[in-house]
Amino acid sequence: MQPSDKALVPFVSVDNMMRLVHHVGVERMITQIADQIESDFKRWESFDKTPRIPAHSPHGVIELMPTSDGEAYGFKYVNGHPKNTSEGLQTVTAFGLLADVYTGYPTLLTEMTMLTALRTAATSALVGSYLAPKSSTVMAMIGNGAQSEFQCLAFKAMCGITTVRLYDTDSNATKKCAANLQGTGLTVVSCSTPEEAIEGAHIISTCTADKKYATILTDNMVGPGVHINAIGGDCPGKTELHKDILLRSDIFVEYPEQTRIEGEIQALDDDHPVTEMWKVMTGQAEGRRDDRQITLFDSVGFAIEDFSALRYIKSAIEGTDFYEPLDMLADPDDPRDLYGMLMRAS
Repeated sequence: MQPSDKALVPFVSVDNMMRLVHHVGVERMITQIADQIESDFKRWESFDKTPRIPAHSPHGVIELMPTSDGEAYGFKYVNGHPKNTSEGLQTVTAFGLLADVYTGYPTLLTEMTMLTALRTAATSALVGSYLAPKSSTVMAMIGNGAQSEFQCLAFKAMCGITTVRLYDTDSNATKKCAANLQGTGLTVVSCSTPEEAIEGAHIISTCTADKKYATILTDNMVGPGVHINAIGGDCPGKTELHKDILLRSDIFVEYPEQTRIEGEIQALDDDHPVTEMWKVMTGQAEGRRDDRQITLFDSVGFAIEDFSALRYIKSAIEGTDFYEPLDMLADPDDPRDLYGMLMRAS
């Protein structure tokens, strides 16, 4: 039996996602995803919101991240398994889906391992455009794994960064990142310690993978006026910053109900003041006030960012061959005769 048009859902494979990225350009695509995220953050109150739903195990975590604006529904399935790298596997894998709220029918299915890296970088740089010192040209990138190149290129494209200073406990990761960034227009400096990496940095990005309480930055390493982009702490029991840094910083978050469980601020009292980024973007809250303020984006990743990325992809593939129709939905001639459809298929 040939599937009907109603049975087919656009599916973006890893191969097609990579083709789309090369067609658009990495930096341009990150910027365009950031524009979509900013647009959706500015209508934050129209979304259903809930902390992501985790299933923790001794090996890692598997999470579901759903949201809806009343017209479209989106979710992402994503895992986080730091031990995977030692087994030749990705730490994070993901896929996502958009659906029409009116019918419940899916309208897009896509890989999101690549897309999550792009939207995470887009979110970081978008927030940086609001919070980082306006004269920022140097960023320290501590943690040179799968996300690092995307972060560096995002801050180059959106915040004017011209130099990145790289550090990782695994020198091979730093070599990989430095090699990948050759020819991008960035000046790349490989460093042997985190202290060396943050020398002269206006922005400090931390993105490490170990699922544990860690102190990637100590209090004495952070001087006045910097912006910290903390994206590695993203589940209970996993942090990167010394508590004293938090107490000296103005802290900005996506969704407090989730960040207090998973972010750096899990180390603080539940009533410690934080500012939601959507309020900064809509002018309801203040971002950077002066040159000596330490701003901290305690980023854990939130479902609306994935929703934005899914909407972007749905629009970007229209009229292209960067997807394939997937026979995903049963479509009997009579909606009540699913069994008859099954039997006719014999």
